[in-house]
Amino acid sequence: MSTLESGLNTKRTAVSLSGLPLFALAFQTLGIIYSDIGTSPLYVLNGIWPSSNPPPSTEDIIGGLSAIIWSLTLLPLIKYAFISLWFGTKEGEGGSFALYQGLYPRKELDMDADRTLTGESNFTNELPKKRTIKDKARWPLLIWCLLGTALTMADGVFTPAVSVTSAVGGIGVAKPDVIKDIIPISVVFLLALFFVQQFGTQRLAFVFAPISFVWFLLLIGTGIYNITFFPGVFRAFDPSRAVLLFVRTKDYSLLSGVLLAVTGPEAIFANLGQFNATSIRISFAGFVYPALVIAYLGQGARLIDNGVAILPNVFYTSIPGPTGGPLYWIMFVFGILATLIASQAMITATFSLIQQVINSKAFPPLRMYYTSETIQGQVYIPAANWTLMVVTIIVVAAFKDLLALTLAYGFAVSTVMFSTTWLLAIQMYYVKHLPLAIAVGFFVVWGFFDGLYWGAAIKKVPHGAWVPLMIGIILLSVMFLWVWAKALEDRFDGKNRMNLRHFIHQKGISNTENETEVTKDMTYYMVKDSANNSIDEKSTDHEISEITRIPSCAIFHKLASGSGVPHTFTGFIRQWPALPRVVVFLSVCIVPTARVPVEDRYALTKVRTIEGFYGVTYYIGFRDDFDVKVDDLIDKICQLEAQFNPGGSAAIVREIRTVSHSATHIVPHYHIMAKKTGTGRFGALVNATRKFFIENIYYRLATMFPETANWLTSADEIIHVGINAVI
Repeated sequence: MSTLESGLNTKRTAVSLSGLPLFALAFQTLGIIYSDIGTSPLYVLNGIWPSSNPPPSTEDIIGGLSAIIWSLTLLPLIKYAFISLWFGTKEGEGGSFALYQGLYPRKELDMDADRTLTGESNFTNELPKKRTIKDKARWPLLIWCLLGTALTMADGVFTPAVSVTSAVGGIGVAKPDVIKDIIPISVVFLLALFFVQQFGTQRLAFVFAPISFVWFLLLIGTGIYNITFFPGVFRAFDPSRAVLLFVRTKDYSLLSGVLLAVTGPEAIFANLGQFNATSIRISFAGFVYPALVIAYLGQGARLIDNGVAILPNVFYTSIPGPTGGPLYWIMFVFGILATLIASQAMITATFSLIQQVINSKAFPPLRMYYTSETIQGQVYIPAANWTLMVVTIIVVAAFKDLLALTLAYGFAVSTVMFSTTWLLAIQMYYVKHLPLAIAVGFFVVWGFFDGLYWGAAIKKVPHGAWVPLMIGIILLSVMFLWVWAKALEDRFDGKNRMNLRHFIHQKGISNTENETEVTKDMTYYMVKDSANNSIDEKSTDHEISEITRIPSCAIFHKLASGSGVPHTFTGFIRQWPALPRVVVFLSVCIVPTARVPVEDRYALTKVRTIEGFYGVTYYIGFRDDFDVKVDDLIDKICQLEAQFNPGGSAAIVREIRTVSHSATHIVPHYHIMAKKTGTGRFGALVNATRKFFIENIYYRLATMFPETANWLTSADEIIHVGINAVI
């Protein structure tokens, strides 16, 4: 065989920038990542001390501020910005699922082997091996990781709901008669937010980053002014004040309010694929973190100075100047804009996570649109966007009490943070190969803090936190079912791949004087046993069926990678016992560049022992449309034939070009059926349950969301071929 190498880099890598472009990227993060945690000052202090309660004492306020400051320091700053970002994948992706991929990386595709049609099944020589602790923990960790991923997606619902409703609530402070209209106004803003997602992360960041920058400057300015009302508020930097608060009040539930100050840290990690670690660290440590600390200190100082007047809505009543004055409305407008951008942070993170799970075959393949010419991680997923919009509006309408909404939000956040700590500790030992003591120490320290927050949040499940839990469990169920059933389908495909030479044979003498007769002087036949299984022609227990070679061209789309001929092709030949003159097995490889030049798009391998068979890899950039140009492909095939037969290829080339005018795209798929595996007393129940999930749910989802959703656009003629697969 001979291969035309494209020379393309097929491996995606992390975004690498320096100098001015790095600082520009860091500035963009303000508009995408931090507005979630940056808008927490709108509701945190009222989450700790509701307006319906008496004003807290000075020492309680100092203790609460201390808990907020050290929570911001230990979790978003140290754990996420400086530790978690070190654990992104080689492709630069972050989030819970990226941690799992680090432990159990996807098998790298060998595109040369994928074009090998005479190879053996990948499963024929499998030998049992001793399973390690890591191997045994694979499925439990997968479930735990998928739960964290699912709850992060649930954050994509609750972040817009909480942030926008909190900001719009400022109208009620200046205009009490408008309180009844807060929900409808919030819904209008949310509709606008989800509508603009289609313009892409880069364009939104260009617009949102300056707004977020001004918002953080306003927080710093008002915070510094408010601190002058009680400079003693700086005692909050003493961590013992936080400990004494809980010792004195014995009110563990205060932590569920403190937790609201650190909402959104998972966006720091999950958005790693949209930016890079250095840009995120620069912007958070250098600008966002100081702004938040100053804002909370200022609010606390005003609450100490005049608690009765400030407590009804700590954020809006602590704005310098009169209620309804110019600065008040400036803060209100930027608060609304910042909360819309805060919602953008988790929506973008949700898109990034969905892209990861789709690429890892852990979620139905939704249609994705790449919105950046340079960063592959920036995607827009219409189905996810509109689903998030509908669910978010339902949540806003259902939770008329803002406090209940924020408590539900906190549960999702704390569970995801706890999940990330587990996975980070395991990665430290197994992937980064750090000493076990470091991994255990990390888990003990951050697991303790995460556990405290998670324990406080889980107590709120009956009061509204059951909603994100329900959403997370639904998403977890879909992802787990897809991982399990897709693995069974891929295993079936791998086990049933065949060496083309064991399936198709040819006899005859090539007429070297007239190469146009090469296909006419050959007899093609298929060898199979009585069970329709392909076997070697030397076997004695077989039947031979002659196959007619017809003057046409067929492009057979391979849905799974691996050497050999896919099982769907052998089924196709049995249904239509005829071979086209040109048979192309097409694999698709999306490379980590925006666009691939036409001359580099096709890499070919020719089967030398059977005329007319070619393995082709179609390389496309993540911004390229799937559009197989038959003329370009035939040009490459003719060039390959000229290499093999420099002196007598003219006639073959003419024949290939002639039949290419009737090219047909053949798109295969499996009709999935469940295998009966259950035995014994509960065998019938096991088989019925298995059949229900595989045939009634997985197969229907696979039919609704085919793997070609991100491939096929238009073709002159497409034949869909279905083959039974018992899994």
